[in-house]
Amino acid sequence: MSDHTVDTAEKPEFYLTEDHHPENSTNLGFWLYLMSDCLIFAVLFATHGVLGRNYAAGPSPADLFDLPIVALNTSMLLLSSITYGFAMLQMERNAKAETLFWLGVTGLFGAAFIGLELYEFIHLIHEGAGPTRSAFLSSFFTLVGTHGLHVTFGIIWLITLMVQVSMHGLIEANRRRLMCLSMFWHFLDVVWIGVFSFVYLLGVLG
Repeated sequence: MSDHTVDTAEKPEFYLTEDHHPENSTNLGFWLYLMSDCLIFAVLFATHGVLGRNYAAGPSPADLFDLPIVALNTSMLLLSSITYGFAMLQMERNAKAETLFWLGVTGLFGAAFIGLELYEFIHLIHEGAGPTRSAFLSSFFTLVGTHGLHVTFGIIWLITLMVQVSMHGLIEANRRRLMCLSMFWHFLDVVWIGVFSFVYLLGVLG
């Protein structure tokens, strides 16, 4: 009889125990998401461009918009973008406490922006200029409200990341998530500059 040899080959592995996140795949996927968001806002801007002069014998932008308050609201969002940049600089220094501090400041600016936007909406509705009053107001509330929802989700995401950083520190996964939120937050700033210029300034001065 021939001798039986013992098969010493390693058994196949059906799962990986180490981190096997493909490099740059998250950034690529998130850029694709941002491009889809660009399409959404492009459609909303185009809709407002078509309907923005249809007042239905109702109030016009010059009658409704308070530019100083809108400018203050804009400064809140722009400042939040700057403070998020400070947070990313502290993340690069691996300074956990400083990163959390600037993230918290960013969240406060974002909350102030949402608060002022809600105040504007409530004031308009109280004055009888709700989203059903005219095609102009329907497109206005849809465009500005969609942006506001994005900022609200961004704040929730920010708080979630602050909790994760507090618990697990600035690990690679948290750095990657903070980078994605950074792209999202700055994207919302760019969109709002378009809203401020196209909807508010052109509406009042055009």
